[in-house]
Amino acid sequence: MQDVIIIGAGVIGTLIARNLSAYQTDVLVLEKNLDVGDGASGANSAIVHSGYDPIPGTKKAEYNVRGNAMFDQLSRELGVPFRRIGSLTLAFDEEGEQKLSELLNRAKQNGVPAEILFGYDAIKEKEPHVPKEVKAALYCPTAGIVDPFLLTARAMENALDNGAKLHLGEAVTAIKPIDGGYEVQTPKATYQTRYVINAAGAYADEIAKMMGLDKWKIIPKKGQYFVLDHFGPFVKTVLFPLPSQKGKGMLVTPTTAGNYLVGPSSSIEESKDDVSTDSLTLAQVKEGGAKLVDQLPLKEAIRVYAGLRSSIEGGDFVIEESKPGFLNLIGIDSPGLASSPYIGKLVAEMAESRLHLTKKKNWNPFVSRIKLANLSLEERAKLIKENPDYGEIICTCEKISLGEIRQELRTSLPCLTIKAMKKRTRCGFGKCQGGFCQARILEEIARANGKKLEEINYGFPDSFQLKEASK
Repeated sequence: MQDVIIIGAGVIGTLIARNLSAYQTDVLVLEKNLDVGDGASGANSAIVHSGYDPIPGTKKAEYNVRGNAMFDQLSRELGVPFRRIGSLTLAFDEEGEQKLSELLNRAKQNGVPAEILFGYDAIKEKEPHVPKEVKAALYCPTAGIVDPFLLTARAMENALDNGAKLHLGEAVTAIKPIDGGYEVQTPKATYQTRYVINAAGAYADEIAKMMGLDKWKIIPKKGQYFVLDHFGPFVKTVLFPLPSQKGKGMLVTPTTAGNYLVGPSSSIEESKDDVSTDSLTLAQVKEGGAKLVDQLPLKEAIRVYAGLRSSIEGGDFVIEESKPGFLNLIGIDSPGLASSPYIGKLVAEMAESRLHLTKKKNWNPFVSRIKLANLSLEERAKLIKENPDYGEIICTCEKISLGEIRQELRTSLPCLTIKAMKKRTRCGFGKCQGGFCQARILEEIARANGKKLEEINYGFPDSFQLKEASK
């Protein structure tokens, strides 16, 4: 019997697994997709919110601020890019200035450092690209940006290195109580466990229903984005409009990779899997982004994408042990990414209290990588002399070497799809969107996993890149 089964390998599930791997316990993570972080964790704004916006006294307010404070240490341990660049929430009239005062008061209640900057000149010192019409801005210096792909992957890898287990492509179909715990069924196997953690994101309400818990309903909210190339100096901070009932609104932000995001839109969807984009909504995103900067350079756009936020009525996070040994995490939408380090710690402690776990003496919190872009010319030359794979550039847009690709294929975390390799290394994220490197990546993944080229998916099941030739 397992000690703990975690359902879902998004950023929340993987950070819970990482924290639990610090205890003497058997942890199994079940993920229906072919990689970790293929849901909301892989399609969001990549913002570590400061915490000025959530209603004081809510879980969102507390967990956002606590989680934000944990990112410096967490990113160092996992080798994940993270930068505190600050955010500016812009107002363009007197009514907007009044709303900023309300947000400043909310920030103070939440314990978030913040100040209001008045006048274009004062705001321009922080962000040169704001439009001249701006009257005031709420500046929050603790806001940051992170690589959510690597955060999720490295958290899971670190958990695996410390003894956890991961089964990809294995959806949970049924759960029932048994003596001493629960029986969890998938199409591939039946497992027994003392403790279940439901971190299934958009499908968390359906997992809860398997246990007769039907009081929650996930409301999928789609957000569509433009991705701009890393074309040179542009915005330095996260730029927000005033928040509305729909959320924090369309933002313009740099990413840790040096490119830029514009979005998201916000629309309620019927499907939990529909991440399509459409021209009408993207036109609205363009209009919203253009209000935040002097000139929005959409000529630099290299792709669009959409992600789904798992909202619920009432709005606040649900984190509770709904039945003895069955813990639900439901409605973890924004600021879920910013809150994730604290939620991972909190849930692990809840499981520890129930199961009476013992801390490991030899737990290793670190993940290390060779990243060519972070090395000096002398260091690169030495590395290439030792391993010529690092001298062969496979992705010319993002400057990723064969050595870095093969490095990912040797870790404890399986890399089974082209999309998984993109998220680990950024191969295919550049201007050509994989036009020059994807075929080589396909070959490397197939070789490392002992598969035929025709067996490798782009991302999801049946998204094969090649068809087997007719015999």
